[in-house]
Amino acid sequence: MMTRLRLDLQFFAGEKTEKATPKKRRDSRKKGQVAKSTDVNTAISFLLIFLSFFFIGPFMKERIIALIERFYSTTMLMKVSTSNIHQLFLELLQETGLLLMPILGVGMLAGIISNYLQVGFLFSTEVIKPKLEKLDPIKGFKRIYSIRALVELLKSILKIGFVGFATFIALWMHFDEILRLPLLTAEETLHFVANMTLIMGLYAAGALLILAGLDYMYQKFDYEKNLRMSKQDIKDEYKKSEGDPLIKSKIKQRQREMAMRRMMQEVPKADVIITNPTHYAIALKYDEEKMDAPYVVAKGTDILALKIRTIAKEHDVMTVENRPLARALYDLVDIDQAVPEEYFKAIAEILAYVYKTKQKIL
Repeated sequence: MMTRLRLDLQFFAGEKTEKATPKKRRDSRKKGQVAKSTDVNTAISFLLIFLSFFFIGPFMKERIIALIERFYSTTMLMKVSTSNIHQLFLELLQETGLLLMPILGVGMLAGIISNYLQVGFLFSTEVIKPKLEKLDPIKGFKRIYSIRALVELLKSILKIGFVGFATFIALWMHFDEILRLPLLTAEETLHFVANMTLIMGLYAAGALLILAGLDYMYQKFDYEKNLRMSKQDIKDEYKKSEGDPLIKSKIKQRQREMAMRRMMQEVPKADVIITNPTHYAIALKYDEEKMDAPYVVAKGTDILALKIRTIAKEHDVMTVENRPLARALYDLVDIDQAVPEEYFKAIAEILAYVYKTKQKIL
């Protein structure tokens, strides 16, 4: 019965039910493990690219029309040979680059913005480090046929359906204009196709933004779930960061013992020991070079008080009984601290008695 109870307790201790600690979150972030949705990147990139057409559209229109005019007026009449085909290819490549460069720049900016909005500034090389375990076919098979893979498949189907429906709505709203395309001139057709491309892109971006918001919430939930810790994990982390409580207690005990030895080494240097007479013992010293008033070099109760009295007796340090003063000094004054001013008179009388007695003995 007891064995089964211990096993149950170990099971519950190992169950990951606790929220991740700040340290676990920091370590996970350093490894590049953050709550992030690629759909957010796609949606923001789509939106910014199609919005940018409002600004770069006229530039692209002029470049495309100029390219078409040059093609029909010059290139079509050119006699192609091995000597000019290379130059023709370079010119075409240059024109294509000029057309695509603004779009690529906006796409890069959109990628930076979308990543920053999700995870902030983060630079980690852990994700791109080569790991041989990624080549394990068994683990790869488990990833392919896991619940997460099924969720990703459903997300892809939903994404295609949702974006397809949004673009269909855009086309349906302009269906009459599409039927009139054969009646338009080439320039009007190009203008209409550009407008429809922009409208469908914005509709698709809006649909992707909705899906991206849902996907980000799911990724956040999945990230928090995978980041959970068991009670034992939290205890182990505390031991690593703060130290084993047993070791810390031993260190504190060792520190107390060292402080006690230092205090006992000061007892023979004291001028007088004020006692209660048995429960309290306060060792006082007056040194004009160190302090303007008498100060406590050692204090203790019961067994410690007995040790102080014993050491004082071995080194001929006088002991004076004064119960109220001993109790007050023990409660109010720490070691190496001067006594309060209100006790100066009483202590001065005691020290005067001690000095007078020592002179008589000498």
